[in-house]
Amino acid sequence: MPKVVSRSAASSSNAGTGADGQPLRVYYCLCGEFILVSDKRLSVFPQRKTDDAYVMRSKGPGAPIFKFNVNEGGRVFVKRPTGLELQYRFLCPRCELLVAYQTQSAPIGQADYMYCVYGALSELQGRPGEPAFEGEEEEGAKMMKIKS
Repeated sequence: MPKVVSRSAASSSNAGTGADGQPLRVYYCLCGEFILVSDKRLSVFPQRKTDDAYVMRSKGPGAPIFKFNVNEGGRVFVKRPTGLELQYRFLCPRCELLVAYQTQSAPIGQADYMYCVYGALSELQGRPGEPAFEGEEEEGAKMMKIKS
């Protein structure tokens, strides 16, 4: 039998980096499903004062490069101190957790701003990020005082 010789070539690529050469960041839902890839960390984006969601500008100079893997979750009116806010929601494809929303009717990522729900995403697959259960110890302590 003749000897098989491989003709494969090894190459390096910058496919894992953003436009500025920085590594791409991958974020997962609390259930472990891949949700977001971005050229910037979520922590560098400003946060809304109303719900602490990360604000990702979709258009204009300096806008981040990002891609979501989500399902549409419909429209919902949310009561805010200033009135009602219409949200176009996006859910995890596996567990249907709310992970992002827009306030304009447009294809995902085409509205002026995209909002990532605070605590819904983690950089560690299968492990919740720090904000996911923020304040849980305090709630547990309050419940213990009530029961006693």
